[in-house]
Amino acid sequence: MRIDAHQHFWKFDPVRDAWITEEMGVLRRDFLPEDLAPELSANRMDASIAVQADQSEDETLFLLDLAEKHPQIAGVVGWVNFSATNIRERLRYFSRFPKLRGFRHIVQAEPDDRFLLREDFLRGISCLKEFGFTYDVLIYPKQLPAAVEFVQRFPDQPFIVDHIAKPLVKEKEVASWSKHMRALAAASNVSCKVSGLITEGDWKHWRPEQFHPYLDVVFDAFGPERLLFGSDWPVCLLAGTYHQVRRLVENYIRSRPQWEKDNILGGNAARFYGVKPTRAGGQG
Repeated sequence: MRIDAHQHFWKFDPVRDAWITEEMGVLRRDFLPEDLAPELSANRMDASIAVQADQSEDETLFLLDLAEKHPQIAGVVGWVNFSATNIRERLRYFSRFPKLRGFRHIVQAEPDDRFLLREDFLRGISCLKEFGFTYDVLIYPKQLPAAVEFVQRFPDQPFIVDHIAKPLVKEKEVASWSKHMRALAAASNVSCKVSGLITEGDWKHWRPEQFHPYLDVVFDAFGPERLLFGSDWPVCLLAGTYHQVRRLVENYIRSRPQWEKDNILGGNAARFYGVKPTRAGGQG
């Protein structure tokens, strides 16, 4: 079973989606399951995990409604206010939805590099395990030190790092990022998405080999049992096609044993998110 572990849907709203700037014009339209389905099929993917892009419970309910109507959506990573005093009540409410597998907060946008360690946020995260939810860690490299402390506080909570923590590919900075990623990987409850790579490079002139130093690190640190392929569609369209994203990862792992490829391209996503998708997307 091949699962794209990270993609998004939205009905474009220029006010709500102000993060989509003029230079990101290709994203300034609706992206819905009927748009993704041909990409999944053409790339031999069976299903996907839909991840929040807006920080609201309305966004979570929007994705859950899509997931209910489209079997290709195997699971949803939503949003909830972890700092709210009624966080346990909200998690209990969302636990009613079988396709809701976890949550995410757009920490990369927080001005405080140590936001993850705020007491109110930590209190909210501490409630996740009770309801069996995962947590996606979306950060920039400057927030990695706090992320290491963060995951160490919850050794039994399943975490996953989105987009290999967005390394500074254009600046060719590897050493500091590598040090902290290896510290994250030392926690056995932390996995990592091999996603969002090409948008961290030069959108017009990237080359696959530019990402190899970063892929070398995460493959060595996390191993094939804790790495998940994600397209980051449609955000990937800023720098390339779904096919190019898939080919970048598949070419990198082409000499690896088949069981490793199967894990990275779907098996690990099924286990991490606890999903049993219907074969609705592709053929493989």
